[in-house]
Amino acid sequence: MSTDRKTSNISIIIPTLNEAGCISKFLPELLSTPGIEVLVVDGGSSDNTADTAKALGAKVIRVSAGKASQMNAGAKAACGDILLFLHGDTRLAPGFVAQVRNALNQTGVAAGAFRLKIDGGFWGLRVIEWLANFRSRFLQMPYGDQGIFVSADLFAALGGFPALPIMEDFEMVRRLKRKGRIKTLPLAATTSARRWQKLGILRTTVMNQVIIIAYLLGVKPQTLAQWYREK
Repeated sequence: MSTDRKTSNISIIIPTLNEAGCISKFLPELLSTPGIEVLVVDGGSSDNTADTAKALGAKVIRVSAGKASQMNAGAKAACGDILLFLHGDTRLAPGFVAQVRNALNQTGVAAGAFRLKIDGGFWGLRVIEWLANFRSRFLQMPYGDQGIFVSADLFAALGGFPALPIMEDFEMVRRLKRKGRIKTLPLAATTSARRWQKLGILRTTVMNQVIIIAYLLGVKPQTLAQWYREK
Protein backbone atom coordinates (compact mmCIF):
# COMPACT_ATOMS: atom_id res chain seq x y z
CA MET A 1 0.00 0.00 0.00
CA SER A 2 1.11 3.57 -0.65
CA THR A 3 2.58 5.53 2.27
CA ASP A 4 1.85 8.88 0.59
CA ARG A 5 -1.66 9.76 1.74
CA LYS A 6 -1.86 12.55 -0.85
CA THR A 7 -2.31 9.92 -3.54
CA SER A 8 -3.90 7.11 -1.54
CA ASN A 9 -7.17 5.56 -2.61
CA ILE A 10 -10.04 5.74 -0.13
CA SER A 11 -12.43 2.90 0.68
CA ILE A 12 -15.72 4.11 2.16
CA ILE A 13 -17.34 1.45 4.31
CA ILE A 14 -21.04 1.85 5.08
CA PRO A 15 -22.71 -0.57 7.53
CA THR A 16 -26.44 -0.74 6.82
CA LEU A 17 -29.64 -2.18 8.21
CA ASN A 18 -32.84 -1.14 6.45
CA GLU A 19 -31.38 2.00 4.90
CA ALA A 20 -32.80 1.75 1.36
CA GLY A 21 -34.27 5.25 1.47
CA CYS A 22 -31.06 6.92 2.60
CA ILE A 23 -28.83 4.84 0.36
CA SER A 24 -30.82 5.72 -2.74
CA LYS A 25 -30.36 9.45 -2.00
CA PHE A 26 -26.74 9.55 -0.86
CA LEU A 27 -24.92 6.85 -2.82
CA PRO A 28 -25.12 8.25 -6.38
CA GLU A 29 -23.06 11.36 -5.55
CA LEU A 30 -20.61 9.33 -3.48
CA LEU A 31 -20.10 6.78 -6.25
CA SER A 32 -19.39 9.52 -8.77
CA THR A 33 -16.42 10.77 -6.72
CA PRO A 34 -13.05 9.84 -8.27
CA GLY A 35 -10.45 8.00 -6.21
CA ILE A 36 -12.77 6.04 -3.94
CA GLU A 37 -14.47 2.70 -3.69
CA VAL A 38 -17.74 2.24 -1.81
CA LEU A 39 -18.54 -0.91 0.15
CA VAL A 40 -22.01 -1.33 1.61
CA VAL A 41 -21.98 -3.98 4.32
CA ASP A 42 -25.55 -5.04 4.94
CA GLY A 43 -26.56 -6.72 8.17
CA GLY A 44 -29.66 -8.53 6.88
CA SER A 45 -32.01 -5.73 5.89
CA SER A 46 -35.67 -6.59 5.43
CA ASP A 47 -36.04 -3.85 2.82
CA ASN A 48 -34.09 -3.72 -0.44
CA THR A 49 -31.02 -1.90 0.89
CA ALA A 50 -28.50 -4.39 -0.48
CA ASP A 51 -30.16 -4.65 -3.90
CA THR A 52 -30.46 -0.86 -4.16
CA ALA A 53 -26.79 -0.37 -3.30
CA LYS A 54 -25.71 -3.02 -5.79
CA ALA A 55 -27.86 -1.56 -8.56
CA LEU A 56 -26.31 1.87 -7.97
CA GLY A 57 -22.81 0.42 -8.36
CA ALA A 58 -21.55 -0.12 -4.83
CA LYS A 59 -19.75 -3.28 -3.78
CA VAL A 60 -22.15 -5.12 -1.45
CA ILE A 61 -21.21 -7.52 1.33
CA ARG A 62 -23.82 -9.40 3.34
CA VAL A 63 -23.01 -10.40 6.92
CA SER A 64 -24.91 -10.88 10.17
CA ALA A 65 -26.08 -7.71 11.90
CA GLY A 66 -23.70 -5.90 14.24
CA LYS A 67 -22.05 -2.61 13.35
CA ALA A 68 -18.58 -3.60 14.55
CA SER A 69 -18.56 -6.89 12.65
CA GLN A 70 -20.03 -5.21 9.57
CA MET A 71 -17.36 -2.51 9.50
CA ASN A 72 -14.59 -5.05 10.09
CA ALA A 73 -15.90 -7.17 7.22
CA GLY A 74 -15.89 -4.12 4.98
CA ALA A 75 -12.35 -3.22 6.00
CA LYS A 76 -11.18 -6.74 5.24
CA ALA A 77 -12.63 -6.56 1.71
CA ALA A 78 -11.48 -2.98 1.04
CA CYS A 79 -8.70 -2.16 -1.43
CA GLY A 80 -7.93 1.40 -0.34
CA ASP A 81 -4.97 2.65 1.65
CA ILE A 82 -7.40 4.78 3.67
CA LEU A 83 -10.59 3.49 5.30
CA LEU A 84 -13.52 5.86 5.90
CA PHE A 85 -16.37 4.49 8.02
CA LEU A 86 -19.63 6.25 7.23
CA HIS A 87 -23.18 5.80 8.55
CA GLY A 88 -25.86 5.02 6.01
CA ASP A 89 -27.81 8.20 6.82
CA THR A 90 -24.82 10.53 6.49
CA ARG A 91 -23.59 12.41 3.43
CA LEU A 92 -20.25 14.08 2.77
CA ALA A 93 -19.63 17.46 1.18
CA PRO A 94 -17.70 17.81 -2.10
CA GLY A 95 -13.96 18.05 -1.62
CA PHE A 96 -13.73 15.48 1.17
CA VAL A 97 -11.25 13.26 -0.68
CA ALA A 98 -8.44 15.83 -0.75
CA GLN A 99 -9.07 16.88 2.86
CA VAL A 100 -8.98 13.29 4.14
CA ARG A 101 -5.76 12.56 2.27
CA ASN A 102 -4.11 15.77 3.44
CA ALA A 103 -5.12 15.17 7.06
CA LEU A 104 -3.56 11.72 7.22
CA ASN A 105 -0.42 13.03 5.52
CA GLN A 106 0.22 15.38 8.44
CA THR A 107 2.85 14.38 10.98
CA GLY A 108 1.38 13.04 14.20
CA VAL A 109 -2.16 12.54 12.88
CA ALA A 110 -3.46 9.02 13.49
CA ALA A 111 -7.02 9.43 12.26
CA GLY A 112 -9.72 11.98 11.65
CA ALA A 113 -13.39 12.81 11.32
CA PHE A 114 -15.62 15.52 9.89
CA ARG A 115 -17.42 18.41 11.54
CA LEU A 116 -20.90 17.26 12.56
CA LYS A 117 -23.92 18.81 10.88
CA ILE A 118 -27.45 17.58 11.60
CA ASP A 119 -30.05 17.78 8.85
CA GLY A 120 -32.79 19.72 10.61
CA GLY A 121 -33.84 23.30 11.36
CA PHE A 122 -34.66 23.14 15.07
CA TRP A 123 -32.39 25.36 17.21
CA GLY A 124 -31.71 22.51 19.66
CA LEU A 125 -29.90 20.62 16.91
CA ARG A 126 -27.49 23.55 16.56
CA VAL A 127 -26.65 23.17 20.24
CA ILE A 128 -26.00 19.44 19.74
CA GLU A 129 -23.75 20.24 16.79
CA TRP A 130 -21.77 22.81 18.77
CA LEU A 131 -21.24 20.46 21.70
CA ALA A 132 -20.27 17.56 19.45
CA ASN A 133 -17.82 19.65 17.47
CA PHE A 134 -16.29 21.12 20.63
CA ARG A 135 -15.78 17.59 21.99
CA SER A 136 -14.37 16.41 18.69
CA ARG A 137 -11.99 19.32 18.16
CA PHE A 138 -10.71 19.92 21.68
CA LEU A 139 -11.05 16.49 23.29
CA GLN A 140 -10.29 14.62 20.05
CA MET A 141 -13.27 12.31 20.58
CA PRO A 142 -15.42 12.24 17.43
CA TYR A 143 -18.25 9.72 17.19
CA GLY A 144 -19.25 7.47 14.33
CA ASP A 145 -21.85 9.84 12.88
CA GLN A 146 -18.97 12.19 11.99
CA GLY A 147 -17.36 9.67 9.62
CA ILE A 148 -14.14 8.27 11.08
CA PHE A 149 -11.17 7.77 8.75
CA VAL A 150 -7.84 6.04 9.33
CA SER A 151 -5.08 4.40 7.32
CA ALA A 152 -5.72 0.76 6.52
CA ASP A 153 -2.35 -0.17 8.02
CA LEU A 154 -3.09 1.40 11.40
CA PHE A 155 -6.61 -0.02 11.47
CA ALA A 156 -5.22 -3.51 10.89
CA ALA A 157 -2.51 -3.00 13.51
CA LEU A 158 -5.19 -2.16 16.08
CA GLY A 159 -7.15 -5.28 15.21
CA GLY A 160 -10.17 -3.46 13.81
CA PHE A 161 -13.23 -2.39 15.74
CA PRO A 162 -13.64 -4.23 19.06
CA ALA A 163 -16.34 -6.90 19.03
CA LEU A 164 -18.82 -4.85 21.09
CA PRO A 165 -22.60 -4.59 20.58
CA ILE A 166 -22.37 -0.83 21.26
CA MET A 167 -19.67 1.82 21.83
CA GLU A 168 -17.42 0.26 19.20
CA ASP A 169 -16.64 3.65 17.63
CA PHE A 170 -16.01 5.25 21.04
CA GLU A 171 -13.55 2.53 21.97
CA MET A 172 -11.82 2.63 18.59
CA VAL A 173 -11.26 6.38 18.86
CA ARG A 174 -9.81 5.92 22.36
CA ARG A 175 -7.32 3.42 20.93
CA LEU A 176 -6.48 5.68 18.00
CA LYS A 177 -5.74 8.59 20.36
CA ARG A 178 -2.93 6.55 21.86
CA LYS A 179 -1.33 6.45 18.41
CA GLY A 180 -1.57 10.12 17.54
CA ARG A 181 -3.80 13.12 17.04
CA ILE A 182 -7.42 12.80 15.89
CA LYS A 183 -8.03 15.66 13.47
CA THR A 184 -11.49 17.14 12.93
CA LEU A 185 -11.90 18.52 9.42
CA PRO A 186 -13.76 21.79 8.79
CA LEU A 187 -15.79 20.03 6.10
CA ALA A 188 -19.13 18.76 7.39
CA ALA A 189 -20.65 15.30 7.50
CA THR A 190 -24.41 15.88 7.41
CA THR A 191 -26.36 13.23 9.28
CA SER A 192 -30.09 12.63 9.59
CA ALA A 193 -31.93 14.18 12.54
CA ARG A 194 -34.15 11.12 12.90
CA ARG A 195 -32.51 9.86 16.12
CA TRP A 196 -33.18 13.15 17.87
CA GLN A 197 -36.65 13.49 16.33
CA LYS A 198 -37.71 10.04 17.51
CA LEU A 199 -37.28 10.60 21.24
CA GLY A 200 -36.62 14.31 21.48
CA ILE A 201 -33.33 16.16 21.71
CA LEU A 202 -33.06 16.29 25.50
CA ARG A 203 -34.01 12.66 26.10
CA THR A 204 -31.69 11.40 23.36
CA THR A 205 -28.78 13.49 24.62
CA VAL A 206 -29.25 12.39 28.23
CA MET A 207 -29.48 8.72 27.23
CA ASN A 208 -26.33 8.97 25.14
CA GLN A 209 -24.38 10.55 28.01
CA VAL A 210 -25.69 7.99 30.51
CA ILE A 211 -24.51 5.17 28.25
CA ILE A 212 -21.05 6.73 27.87
CA ILE A 213 -20.64 7.26 31.62
CA ALA A 214 -21.91 3.75 32.37
CA TYR A 215 -19.45 2.29 29.86
CA LEU A 216 -16.55 4.18 31.45
CA LEU A 217 -17.69 2.93 34.86
CA GLY A 218 -17.54 -0.67 33.66
CA VAL A 219 -21.16 -1.56 32.86
CA LYS A 220 -21.18 -4.46 30.40
CA PRO A 221 -21.69 -3.42 26.76
CA GLN A 222 -24.41 -6.07 26.43
CA THR A 223 -26.39 -4.30 29.15
CA LEU A 224 -25.82 -0.92 27.51
CA ALA A 225 -26.98 -2.26 24.16
CA GLN A 226 -30.19 -3.46 25.77
CA TRP A 227 -30.76 -0.03 27.33
CA TYR A 228 -30.19 1.59 23.93
CA ARG A 229 -32.63 -0.74 22.15
CA GLU A 230 -35.31 -0.11 24.75
CA LYS A 231 -35.13 3.67 24.64
